[in-house]
Amino acid sequence: MNTKRTDSSNGDFQSLVKLLDADLAVRDGEDHEFYHQFNSIDMLKNCVVAYSDDTAVACGAFKPFSEDTVEIKRMYTNIEKRGKGFASKILNELETWAKEEGYKKCVLETGIKQPEAIALYEKCGYIRIPNYGQYIGIDNSICFEKRV
Repeated sequence: MNTKRTDSSNGDFQSLVKLLDADLAVRDGEDHEFYHQFNSIDMLKNCVVAYSDDTAVACGAFKPFSEDTVEIKRMYTNIEKRGKGFASKILNELETWAKEEGYKKCVLETGIKQPEAIALYEKCGYIRIPNYGQYIGIDNSICFEKRV
């Protein structure tokens, strides 16, 4: 397993995000359009792709959230590769990169219909916080943060 730092113009990242969006459309159902509006990848400068045998199998990104905080976005692992540590590796690389750029904290939002994601973030030391920004009052959203 190896990772590559890139941006949202990377074709492997774009392909994985298409799989993510298809998965989320099923999980989120009628709520998908609400969430989808906040997940544009047009200008993401900090993306990570994980490879297994030269095949892109997982991705994630972050974007600035505030002066000292980034928001983790677009985390996805190909279904055949889940449970093998790819998501943890991506998340760790994003946290390291954010810290290198001077950020102190990561925040993120995930859905209650994504138990694998919730388990990952809790395992990696994220703590649940009140929903922020556009997720305030959204019952299907769960927000987390972690100091890096």
